[in-house]
Amino acid sequence: MNLLYIDKIQQDDRQAFINKMSDISIKLKINPNWLMVVMNSESNLNPKAYNSMGGASGLIQFMPSTAISLGTTTTALRNMKASEQLDYVYKYFKPYTGKFKGAYDVYLVTFFPLAVGKPDNWVFETSHLKRTTIARQNPAIDLNKDSQITIAEFKKWFAKRIGEEVLKQIVSNDFFFFKDKK
Repeated sequence: MNLLYIDKIQQDDRQAFINKMSDISIKLKINPNWLMVVMNSESNLNPKAYNSMGGASGLIQFMPSTAISLGTTTTALRNMKASEQLDYVYKYFKPYTGKFKGAYDVYLVTFFPLAVGKPDNWVFETSHLKRTTIARQNPAIDLNKDSQITIAEFKKWFAKRIGEEVLKQIVSNDFFFFKDKK
């Protein structure tokens, strides 16, 4: 399997990680590199990654409440190998199976699940979280600095964040990745 950034996974865990990525990508019906790009962006593929602002932890930066809803804790997640943590990554993404049209959607589920499937002009907001708060907490994504974030802005931010070359590599949902699985 040709996974982007795989060299960031510890050597002693790499094959187990590749095997599990193959399995969960098939189950989620996604290109495995969509998930690799998200994990690289969120944690640099470090299962021990921790953000002291809110306590987000692990490969996809699970929030403490999310970890609890998945039957674990952020402390437990940080003590797992990357391959072990993939079980919780899968559990988190499983309800969205069939809704992923690309890496943007995988990242949206990580960042703001309510936004999946929304049109480009949709503004990030909920009845409990104002658009201005979301924009203030994520200034890099509010590209035009109008105190709100749209799907279009998110897509542009994401493309810039991962880079043009990587974006070209992940635009299709081909499953050729699994042909050379060892």
